[in-house]
Amino acid sequence: MICLTQCNVWTFVRSFKATVSGKQLGRRGSKGCMLCGNGFHPLLVKMENKGSDEVEKLKTKFLSVWHNVKYSWALKSKTSFSRNSPVLLLGKCYHFKAEDDDSLTEACYEASDEDFVMGNVEAFRKDFASRVWLTYREEFPPLPGSTLTSDCGWGCMLRAGQMMLAQALTLHFLGRDWTWSEALTLQPLDTETWTTTAAKRLVASLEASLQGSHRSSDPGLPPMPQAQAQGSAEEADAHLKEMYHRTLVSWFGDSPSAQLGLHRLIRLGLTMGKQAGDWYGPAVVAHILKKAVEEAMDPGLAGITAYVSQDCTVYSADVVDSHRAPTAGQAFAERSDAPPSPQNNQPASASALPDSRAVIILIPVRLGGERTNPEYFDFAKSILSLDYCIGIIGGKPKQACYFVGFQDDSLIYMDPHYCQSFVDVSTSDFPLQSYHCPSPKKMPFSKMDPSCTIGFYSRNIQDYERISQELSKVLQPSAKEKYPAFTFMQGHGRDYDLAADMTPEKREWPFIRDPRRTVTTAGDFVLL
Repeated sequence: MICLTQCNVWTFVRSFKATVSGKQLGRRGSKGCMLCGNGFHPLLVKMENKGSDEVEKLKTKFLSVWHNVKYSWALKSKTSFSRNSPVLLLGKCYHFKAEDDDSLTEACYEASDEDFVMGNVEAFRKDFASRVWLTYREEFPPLPGSTLTSDCGWGCMLRAGQMMLAQALTLHFLGRDWTWSEALTLQPLDTETWTTTAAKRLVASLEASLQGSHRSSDPGLPPMPQAQAQGSAEEADAHLKEMYHRTLVSWFGDSPSAQLGLHRLIRLGLTMGKQAGDWYGPAVVAHILKKAVEEAMDPGLAGITAYVSQDCTVYSADVVDSHRAPTAGQAFAERSDAPPSPQNNQPASASALPDSRAVIILIPVRLGGERTNPEYFDFAKSILSLDYCIGIIGGKPKQACYFVGFQDDSLIYMDPHYCQSFVDVSTSDFPLQSYHCPSPKKMPFSKMDPSCTIGFYSRNIQDYERISQELSKVLQPSAKEKYPAFTFMQGHGRDYDLAADMTPEKREWPFIRDPRRTVTTAGDFVLL
């Protein structure tokens, strides 16, 4: 058994994990803590007397504590950036050196002058912290088809997909230049303090449950202040954008009613044979995101849809049809709960015709065999240098993440492996701080898993024509690189009869497992 007198919280959580997973809990011959030898803590004595059902519930609570500790590893170290190399973040180029070095501008790939920011570290920090951050959560309502109330340990690829989708919606409603006014006020994430506090909070909740009471989880964040009356055009514009920002985040809430939340994604995954607790690959997530956007009933999402490429091929006629086709949500456009329509001077397509909508283009690709082919490094850099790129979801085995930029030969990414408490986004003033990350992370290109999904945002047909032309130039194979990562083809996919009588799972070959083939799997990915 374990006591709570001499053992610190961290050691207690780790040891209790071993206890509840083994047979230590049922031993009654022992008289003290297996760590420090002290007498039984009354809490654990009560636990033994509660019976097997209660023990299972308590095991779940303590494993949740363990996840809090385990999945805060990403915050332990600070990320270093060079002052001698440009930093690319979703089409924006930053340099942290003095402005008098004229040779720096050429290093920023093909970023335009208006996208180049010199010597402004704060601008990069604000831009990065303004991206929507979706991480592991706990204590939310049970997921469809299961009793799970947390996605710790398995939901990282779904969270990465949500972040990429959130970036597309940010471009759609707010534009690439938008930044959150409170981005620079975010406090650094202190791992030791956070894990200790989380463990103590959950242990206190455990004690309360044994006494027949319940204490609701408190995210520990101050509420957002109420919006003040707008006295000028600039204030009105900022207020409108903040309304979009808050509405956008609420679509990703962890509740069954959230349009693009984890519960909705899990429900759609059930139709593809995936369940809560399963590993999700980047190609499967692409199809789940497509369904989620298409089936969203919120009128605010009526002007956008998604397209997933087939066999690394984007069929232009299919994308154009997606731009033109009406959405299922248009019939609800007059609902009173619809968010305000974008104004003419807003980034979102305000004056678009009723039969025109934006398209999120998702392209599952494989950039090598068991490891990423180094020849694709420059290609990935070129993609992340485009302002209409919404990032890449991928990662390394068992650790999915959302790639948003690079410096030299390292990728910059947002990490979902951080367990946070459930936030009720149905309230008008729910806290936004936990949906933004102040700490960018870097990973060498060489550690990137070859299976990934690349995303782009196309506002209209004219925009797509420009995108396809620019990407076709990027995709031209070099002398060493014989095959492009993906291609553009004229016409519809059905014209080539490649997907006839095939399920969505079959169309994703070679990105998911074929039961007739023997492959080696590594976490979220399939290694051919």
